[in-house]
Amino acid sequence: MKTIGVLTSGGDAPGMNAAIRAVVRTGCENGVRVLGIRRGFAGLMEGDMLEMNIRSVSDIIHRGGTMLYSARSKTFCTEEGMEQAIKVCRENEMEGIVVIGGDGSFRGARDLSVRGINCVGIPGTIDNDIACCDYTIGYDTCLNTIQEMVDRIRDTSESHDRCTVVEVMGRRAGYLALNSGIAVGATAILIPEIDFDVEIDVIERMKRTQATGKRHFIIVVAEGVKDKLKEKGIDGVDGLSKRIESELGVESRSCVLGHVQRGGSPTVKDRVVASRMGSYAAHLLLDGIGNRVVGMQKDEIVDYDIVEALEMKKHIDLNLYKIAMEISI
Repeated sequence: MKTIGVLTSGGDAPGMNAAIRAVVRTGCENGVRVLGIRRGFAGLMEGDMLEMNIRSVSDIIHRGGTMLYSARSKTFCTEEGMEQAIKVCRENEMEGIVVIGGDGSFRGARDLSVRGINCVGIPGTIDNDIACCDYTIGYDTCLNTIQEMVDRIRDTSESHDRCTVVEVMGRRAGYLALNSGIAVGATAILIPEIDFDVEIDVIERMKRTQATGKRHFIIVVAEGVKDKLKEKGIDGVDGLSKRIESELGVESRSCVLGHVQRGGSPTVKDRVVASRMGSYAAHLLLDGIGNRVVGMQKDEIVDYDIVEALEMKKHIDLNLYKIAMEISI
C-alpha cells in the first residue's frame, strides 16, 4: 500500500493517542503516506484529513482523549454515506484505514472492507466489552481513575459514617464495576450480567457488615443496571441510596462519576498495549490484509476476521464475582 488512513470513532479512551502515534510512525518508517482523519467516519465522508509524519505525533503519547477527535455519524450508516466515504478514499488514493474504537466502529470498518477499502480495527474503549479481546485500550486507565475517585469518596464517607452508592461507566458491561469494586473494597457490586435482589444483595449484606462493627459503606453500581433497578421500582443510584437510608437509617449519598472516567493521562499498560496494537494493525495493512480486528489474548497481540469478531460473545468472570462477594463482607 502507498497510502493508509487512521481515525478514532465512538467514545474516546485514554491510550488512543498512543495507538495513533504507533500507526503513523510505523507507516512512515515503511515508506507509506499516512492520512489522519478527523472526527471519525463523519470526517471521512467530509474529507477532513491531514497528511501526517513522524513529528505530527510528537508529545501525544501521554495525553488522554484523541488528537484526531471523535464523533458518531448516523449518515455514515446509510448507503449514501458509505458511498461518499468510499469516494473520498478513492480521491485520496487511500487503500486502507486503521479504525480505533469499539464494536460500533468495527461495524463501520466491516462495511468499508466488504466494499473494497481494507480496514483494521483496534479496540479502544474503557468498557473492555470487545469479545475477541481480553483487554481494550483505555480500560486500565479508567479503572485507576475510578479507584482514585472512590478512595477520595471513602474519606468523607468514613468521616460521617455514610454509605455512598457510586455509579461507574461500562454501558451494558460490568467489567469496570466488578474490578473497581474489588479494588476499593465495595460492600456490594451490582452488574448487568448477574441478576440481583436489592434486599438480599445490598440491604442484608450491609446489615451483616454492620453487625461486625462497620459504619461506612461503598456500593459500586454499573450504569448498565439502570433498567433492572427501574424494574424493581428504584430510580437509579439516587433511588438506591434513598432505599438504603430508609431501611437501615444510614445516611446515604449517590455519586455518578460520569465522564471523568474517560479522561486523564494513560497508564503505562495502556500506552504499551496501544503502541503494540497500533504497530500490528499498520503492518497488517502494509501486507495488504484488511477486514481484521486486532486483539489481545493472554498478553499476545492477535487478529480476527471482523465478522467473526463481531459475532463473539464475552462473558463475565463468575469466579471473580464470587471472590468479590466473599471478601467484601
